[in-house]
Amino acid sequence: MNDPQQKWTETIETQNSLFDLKLKEVWRYKDLVYMFVKRDFVSSFKQTILGPTWFFINPILTTIVYWIVFGKIAKLPTDGAPQLLFYLAGITLWNYFSSCLLGTSYTFVGNASIFGKVYFPRLVTPLSIVISNLMRFGVQFLLFLLAWTYYFLKGEIHPNIWILATPFLIILMALFALGVGMLFSALTTKYKDLAMLLGFGVSLYMYATPVIYPTSSLIGIFKKISLYNPLTGIFECFKYAWLGVGDFSPLMLSISIVIIFAFFAIGIVIFNKVEKTFMDTV
Repeated sequence: MNDPQQKWTETIETQNSLFDLKLKEVWRYKDLVYMFVKRDFVSSFKQTILGPTWFFINPILTTIVYWIVFGKIAKLPTDGAPQLLFYLAGITLWNYFSSCLLGTSYTFVGNASIFGKVYFPRLVTPLSIVISNLMRFGVQFLLFLLAWTYYFLKGEIHPNIWILATPFLIILMALFALGVGMLFSALTTKYKDLAMLLGFGVSLYMYATPVIYPTSSLIGIFKKISLYNPLTGIFECFKYAWLGVGDFSPLMLSISIVIIFAFFAIGIVIFNKVEKTFMDTV
């Protein structure tokens, strides 16, 4: 029997910080990232008749529905921008954010069988989801550019220099989706009910985000609250840059940046903490 007073002379434990993204290790597994991206892309349209054309069909049909319901029936304002282009701009951004968030939130639960068999940096999985959705976003953004060019040549929109901030806005959306997604991914290892609530919550969140309406249409307390929605500054900046309309200000985007990096930091801490023990609870 071991002596209860015995003291260990050496202790082996992890040296990783909770804020460590393990980017060097992720880079060594870049081939695995590529495989996951390819898998996600192929599996999305496997055994479908139209295949990747769904990238175009989905935003087109959604835009038409929003145009009829919110533009013609509800008559929501678009700050003078062409309604179809206004809704298409919002849908293009929202589809990328929601897909990244929902995909990332299932990192642990959806990949438990793989995680239990072989080691690789767990961050590889959410990163591959963000990249694969970026490819989908690229296709849908091309559709937006085609429509944008049509209205630009007609002189109905007036873009400005903020267009150059578009890559930064996309990165901000990806970081926000990663942060919140990693947070929910960690929580769902113990509380699986959150996975069902998240899908419903994302649907509601869209209506709290200026996807189908401009913030200029909000009044009073609702307009003040909207400023603290991290996506408000991103969506308003994008529409202001490409369509030349909206109630955008640099302060609005600054608030979004601060909140997004806070969520991203929290998501990293919780994700790194849970990844070491999640197999005991999944």
